[in-house]
This record gives sequence, structure tokens and C-alpha cells, in this order.
Amino acid sequence: MMDGAGFFRIFWRILLPTSGPIIVVTVIYQFTNIWNDFLFGVSFSSGEASPMTVALNNLVSSSTGVKEYNVDMSAAIFAALPTLFVYVVAGRYFVRGLMAGA
Repeated sequence: MMDGAGFFRIFWRILLPTSGPIIVVTVIYQFTNIWNDFLFGVSFSSGEASPMTVALNNLVSSSTGVKEYNVDMSAAIFAALPTLFVYVVAGRYFVRGLMAGA
């Protein structure tokens, strides 16, 4: 404000560039929590349209009596791929954001 900058100029030029890694960490945590949300999916899903966690639960608790570990493990890896992809792509920002908030 001493140099004549208003609120929005301070926000866009100073605050937003320095808080980039912290925003990325928040987005990663939110994505992980939303992707792994089981209770919401069980409560509000209907029939064939269900989240990945509910589909994994239904796959594991099959009524055939035969336990197919290869199908269960491949489904678990398939369910973990989007979260893993987000961590790999934004990994350096994740570490920066954690260190900035420490």
C-alpha cells in the first residue's frame, strides 16, 4: 500500500505466487479425500452408477465363495491409479507446499 498498490494488486502480485505450492497440496488432499470417500458413495449411489470404492467393496464381497485374489488386486491397483497419477504429476509442488507450511 505504501507504493500505491491496492488490495487486488497485492493479492495478484505477492500473495498468489507465493501460495502456489500450498494451494497444490490442498488440491491433492481434497482429490484424495473425494476419491476415497466410501460412506457418501454407499449412502447415495444407485444401482450401476457407484464410486470406485463401493465397486471394490461389492467385488470383494462376492457370493460365489471363490476368492480370486488376482481380480481383487488388479481392481485395487486400478482404483489407486488416479491418485498415484496426481501425486506423481504434482509431487514436487507437494513437497514444497509441505515444507512451506512447516
